Amino acid sequence: MNFSFKHFKGDLFGGITAGVVALPLALAFGMQSGMGAIAGLYGAMVLGFFAALFGGTATQVSGPTGPMTVISAMVIASAIEASGTLEKGMGIIIASFLLSGLLQIGFGVLRIGKYIKYIPYPVLSGFMTGIGVIIIMYQLYPLVGHISAKGTVDILLNIADPLSDINFQAFGLAIGTIVMIYLLPKVLKAVPSSLVALAVFTILAVVIGLNIPIIGEIPTGIPELKVREIFNVSSDMLWPILEYGTILAALGTIDSLLTSVIADNITKTKHNSNKELIGQGIGNMASAVIGGLPGAGATMRTVVNINSGGVTNLSGIIHSLLLLAIFMGLGQYAQFIPQSVLAGILITVGIGIIDYKGLRHLSRVPRPDAIILILVLFITVFGNLIHAVGVGVVLACVLFMKQAGDLAEKGTSVKAMAGFDGEQPWDDENSVYKEYKNKIYIKHLYGPLFFGFTSKFQEMMQTLDDQVKVLIIRMDNVPHIDQSGVYAMEEVIMDLQNKGVVVILTALQPQPMDMLKKIEIIPSLVPEIHIFDQFSECEEWLKRNLSDANGGFAKIVEELDEVKKARIGNRM
Repeated sequence: MNFSFKHFKGDLFGGITAGVVALPLALAFGMQSGMGAIAGLYGAMVLGFFAALFGGTATQVSGPTGPMTVISAMVIASAIEASGTLEKGMGIIIASFLLSGLLQIGFGVLRIGKYIKYIPYPVLSGFMTGIGVIIIMYQLYPLVGHISAKGTVDILLNIADPLSDINFQAFGLAIGTIVMIYLLPKVLKAVPSSLVALAVFTILAVVIGLNIPIIGEIPTGIPELKVREIFNVSSDMLWPILEYGTILAALGTIDSLLTSVIADNITKTKHNSNKELIGQGIGNMASAVIGGLPGAGATMRTVVNINSGGVTNLSGIIHSLLLLAIFMGLGQYAQFIPQSVLAGILITVGIGIIDYKGLRHLSRVPRPDAIILILVLFITVFGNLIHAVGVGVVLACVLFMKQAGDLAEKGTSVKAMAGFDGEQPWDDENSVYKEYKNKIYIKHLYGPLFFGFTSKFQEMMQTLDDQVKVLIIRMDNVPHIDQSGVYAMEEVIMDLQNKGVVVILTALQPQPMDMLKKIEIIPSLVPEIHIFDQFSECEEWLKRNLSDANGGFAKIVEELDEVKKARIGNRM
């Protein structure tokens, strides 16, 4: 565990804030799963504690998440269908949850975490958007005061039933919850809007005496161990348990490590992916034995923790201890929370998960990437989630091989994977290196910039020396960029510009140039004056702009500031 007393104040405030944010989400995810609000609260407390204690991302806050809850709900529904009741199906549920944690520990021991970064962007985009759509669909019935159907197809086929018998009191609370969550932060940012909405509309429902579905009584006190239920599982359920456990482990791994990367980008640190998986696995196993939901690193709670001062693992532990204190002191009052209020909270969660960037660029990215995204989205919503990822990755690999073959037929020299040549100066760069070698850096890219290379590309750019003021990326030998590649380049350029580094692109081939313009990296991120057809033109620009007579690097920095101001202005 990474802990230092000098960060205690920040960890305390970060943990408390994250805990406050986590409370309504934990209750809502518990209700959506079908195991009850208490299962979500158990998951947030126990998983959050052990993942922080043993994990490899200092600022990560873990607990039930939207994607993991969707899978958990499917596991629980299948167990009830196979056994008749939730109580009889607990053995299947607990065994699946335990296995998912055990597999995550295995992933960490076998160092599998590093391979997650090779999942193509269209696959992740389609998958996360699909998860967001599922969460919203599952809340359509509770939104109007009814119990949700058990599958997305059933929800669509039977949607007329709840719409013909709307509980307008429940519907009004749900709409009020959604409106408050979105509008309250505009006037009050100190308290999470979802928590305020939960408290306000629960009190309102109790005071007025509304006739609406509520959470109902939840257990209090020390939870019972659920391990003995596993021994009641019949042998014919072993294969479904293996399948459910694998799906949960794979999704929890992806979900957690993506959040770890986001935390790294904010804190400028480096997480230990394999240690993180071990911590997540231990947390999910500990949560399972008391009947808690499995979960993963939670992006929103992690970001809130960091922004509130959290620095070390202690912040995640404090988040869990706060939830425990709330549970012990206020748990008896949670039974009055309206289900429609939780539905409103979850609808905003689903809306937040949808990847609008990927959807917005569907008509601009290469057609194969757009097809993969839509296909993965469709399979995620109406099929099997793990199949969706598998089909997307396989299809992306097949399409990449086809693109590589097409480029080869055109006579374009393509290596198996994009890469660098060790950064040795080319013949036409010697004079530039001699004159400005401490202030400029030239990267040579080879081959298509595709999903298999994007993480390496980003890692290499992060190692750039702090003295470098101008980065020149030579694209002479890059015939193709896919959606993952163009977004990786966008992220790299923005990070470098925030550090005061000017990025120059030279010798762009037609397809990469077209992609960068469609996604508006050119000219909103890299202006036309920083794009050159030939390196010789770039050399002349360097000599002209970097001379002492013209203000040296100060002039280029001013140009960069103007680019950033223009970009911000265009987005307002």
